[in-house]
Amino acid sequence: MDKIWWNEQWMGWPVGPEYSASSNIENAAKLEGNLLLIVGELDDNVDPSSTFQLVDALIKARKNHDFIMVPGMGHSSGGDYGERKRRDYFVKHLLGVDPPAWNQY
Repeated sequence: MDKIWWNEQWMGWPVGPEYSASSNIENAAKLEGNLLLIVGELDDNVDPSSTFQLVDALIKARKNHDFIMVPGMGHSSGGDYGERKRRDYFVKHLLGVDPPAWNQY
């Protein structure tokens, strides 16, 4: 999704059903488990619209997910805020433990 040419260089010619079969958008309804998506508002490497298209497909498929758009951030994993959110997400969904209430410390 981020750079069409990146995947296509390995998929060969002619264009066939494998293109849609490998699409996150086409497969969004198959999501199982938990998903956290983090994108920088000003990402200049991967167009944020790719993530928005996936989020839209997940919503249409009625799939639960968590989405964070970090204002003013470029191509990144979310900076310090994203790192904390990602760790909290793993603690909650992999360990089954509620993460600390960071605002209380």
